[in-house]
Amino acid sequence: MPLRVGITGHRGLPDPVAEDVRRLLAEKAKAYDPADLVAVSCIADGPDAWWAQAVLAVGGRLEVVIPAVEYRAGLPDWHHPDYDTLLSQAAAVHRTGMTASTSEAHQAGSEILTDRCDELLAVWDGHPARGFGGTADVVAYARRTGKPFTVLWPEGASR
Repeated sequence: MPLRVGITGHRGLPDPVAEDVRRLLAEKAKAYDPADLVAVSCIADGPDAWWAQAVLAVGGRLEVVIPAVEYRAGLPDWHHPDYDTLLSQAAAVHRTGMTASTSEAHQAGSEILTDRCDELLAVWDGHPARGFGGTADVVAYARRTGKPFTVLWPEGASR
């Protein structure tokens, strides 16, 4: 039976923190049996894409949640090639049905992601969300729904 491990996390991390997070995610992916591992991700730039890439690199599978029809357009242009590659590798794609890529759509996508996974990884500094639908809001949803989650944050790091 597959083990679905979802991801939520801060985007726009400073380069040294990003390197540490990528390493933590790669180590985490290697800790699972790749035959059963499924990453569940919205594949945004940052931890979302890094987790998907790490799981695919060890032989796992990917399920993608798309928060809105306009979601890709709201991501940085430099991330579009990675987004498109990951989306093309998805074993399944789930959609919210929303059009505009708003914070409400992002939260709705994160809730679908959380509901679909067996456990959630949160690349989170422990601080409140900077806007609705941020990492802290996703962690709060996981807490409310009883979804197991693990916080991954490099010791001493800051955004």
